Amino acid sequence: MDTRFDEPAPKYNYISPEEYLARERASSVKHEYYDGHILLMSGASIAHNEIARNLLVALTSKMKGKNCRPYGSDLKVHVRENGLFAYPDISVICGEPETTDAFKDVVTNPVVLFEVLSPSTRNYDRGQKFYLYRSIPLLREYILVDSQSLLLELFRKNTDESWTLHEYKKDLDKVYIEALDVYLTMQEVYENVNF
Repeated sequence: MDTRFDEPAPKYNYISPEEYLARERASSVKHEYYDGHILLMSGASIAHNEIARNLLVALTSKMKGKNCRPYGSDLKVHVRENGLFAYPDISVICGEPETTDAFKDVVTNPVVLFEVLSPSTRNYDRGQKFYLYRSIPLLREYILVDSQSLLLELFRKNTDESWTLHEYKKDLDKVYIEALDVYLTMQEVYENVNF
């Protein structure tokens, strides 16, 4: 009996990046993708939405006339170095967006990424997702904003490729985003948010 295989056995439930993108572009709901697996994204709370809106409005205002632009959570980010496709809550791109294909709905060159933490995603956003994002060559800052308490964690990339954490927990704190040369106040970030 011949047990030789001419082709490698397919991974169980493996979806190729091309299949993922085709399905995603036809879907009415968002999914992230990593290592052949599609992950359904859950809905967000009112606090989560308020924070994301506040960030987008404040960043848009503060970056007028600069070469950087913030984009909301409908823009996919692809990490070429490890295959992740994700929907950060806010992506900031300086210069022209580098897209992966003619659809122009996936970018590869964010400089700053924001994730608003929800109970179901906080561990992933702090752990594996941050680990995967760190492979983006141009990424300089990764900012996590808690939706259940007054807490902003800013991770800044150092010249030696290590990352330093800066925490902000007070209403009057000012957050300096070095890559964009702008300040955000915690009051701006948490405006109209009730815990």
